[in-house]
Amino acid sequence: MYGSSPNSMTANGSDSKKQRLDESPPSRVLHIRKLPNEVSETEVIALGLPFGKVTNILMLKGKNQAFLELGTEEAAITMVNYYTAVTPQVRNTPVFIQYSNHKELKTDSALNQRAQAVLQAVSAVQDGSSPSSDPGVLDLAPPPSPVLRIIIDNMFYPVTLDVLQQIFSKFGTVMKIITFTKNNQFQALLQFSDPVNAQQAKLSLDGQNIYNSCCTLRIDFSKLVNLNVKYNNDKSRDYTRPDLPTGDGDSTNKDHSLLGTPSGALASYSSGGGYSSSLSLSQGGGAISPLSAAAAAAAAAGRVALSGSGVSGVLLASNLNEEMVTPQSLFTLFGVYGDVQRVKILYNKKDSALIQLSDGNQAQLSMSHLNGQKVFGKVMRVTLSKHQTVALPREGLDDQLLTKDFSGSPLHRFKKPGSKNFQNIFPPSATLHLSNIRDGVGEEDLRVLFSNNGATVKAFKFFQDRKMALIQMSSVEEAIQGLMELHNYDMGGNHHLKVSFSKSTI
Repeated sequence: MYGSSPNSMTANGSDSKKQRLDESPPSRVLHIRKLPNEVSETEVIALGLPFGKVTNILMLKGKNQAFLELGTEEAAITMVNYYTAVTPQVRNTPVFIQYSNHKELKTDSALNQRAQAVLQAVSAVQDGSSPSSDPGVLDLAPPPSPVLRIIIDNMFYPVTLDVLQQIFSKFGTVMKIITFTKNNQFQALLQFSDPVNAQQAKLSLDGQNIYNSCCTLRIDFSKLVNLNVKYNNDKSRDYTRPDLPTGDGDSTNKDHSLLGTPSGALASYSSGGGYSSSLSLSQGGGAISPLSAAAAAAAAAGRVALSGSGVSGVLLASNLNEEMVTPQSLFTLFGVYGDVQRVKILYNKKDSALIQLSDGNQAQLSMSHLNGQKVFGKVMRVTLSKHQTVALPREGLDDQLLTKDFSGSPLHRFKKPGSKNFQNIFPPSATLHLSNIRDGVGEEDLRVLFSNNGATVKAFKFFQDRKMALIQMSSVEEAIQGLMELHNYDMGGNHHLKVSFSKSTI
């Protein structure tokens, strides 16, 4: 499903560790490492809760490690698969999860008393009964309401109603959602059919990030016990009443302003309350696109029929700078997020181009990262095209070289399943990651190279081996331009510079 075997935790550790991990057969006991100091049992249990019943836990606090036993091996495999694609985090710290050599946990009840008490309390919430554990260990009074209030901090990507529905429906039936902006923060009220499901979701998801390092969920119970939804549209939805009207003039495009970012990346859905399942898993085990994070959660819950969903692999990029843009530059930029097969700049509208990627997943990923970015001084719009393929012109007819076929290009980043490139997909940023730097090429050479087009290099840092470096431009737009012009730049001696966006700053 993620382009890597369940045992291969490439997203979770180094290659030397990977060797050891591959040797561990699946087990319902999972070994969790690199936990932050002072981590609580509840936080560790919350990692496993969405995947099934947690039956035992052993905390090794001095070593920042824990063992978690799930009810079934199948649940453990689903959990490992999911966290291979989405880096697990506890208190905003990445942790490592792998199969344990133990087939079950035998714990000394006296030493492990606190953990067992927490587990008993959590199990009671899962079963809907009242916990018999020491109430001081974990406050699990009967849940006050089936309605959760959700605030999203650090909202780097738009979060739609459908993303929330997909994530929260892992814990039970989501009946209604209302989204709104208050105090400049995106918030939602979400009603489950059962207060116990709301409590489980809060316990498991509060403090988690929807996407890598951003869109943090802050969850508490609402004072309301029932939501009154008048319209089914982009802002509110009653899943029990598909007959509700959409409301006056509520168009999908207009409503995206609610999310603070114009995004063509969000598939519009029918006003009848049915939601689009165009969310899809990115291939390979690396970073998940904004549109795919929710799908990964859904897939982990067993609904895997999302991939592709008939989404075309062809994008329409418009509002381009027609003086500057070429098929090659678009191939390089969109190639950061997928393998571009063909590019066609439109003959009668040269500020627009069709870009065909390998599949719908890569198209979604490219669109979610590139729509709204400034390229050569103009804000580029990226939407899904109604075309299924980009047609090549008949021989001799394309005298302006507006169409180019890249299907055989050696520069495709994602041809190899499980390639490290899958783990290094980041949104456009002012900092670029350079690799394959030729021996003898110094900082000054690279600074000159990247400031040649009038751009400003703000900071530079070599990695230890001097074959890789970070270079920080004065803006994201300059970094995009630098990447388009200098990725695959020939440095001589058969060394072609490799450029990608970095999540780091210098």
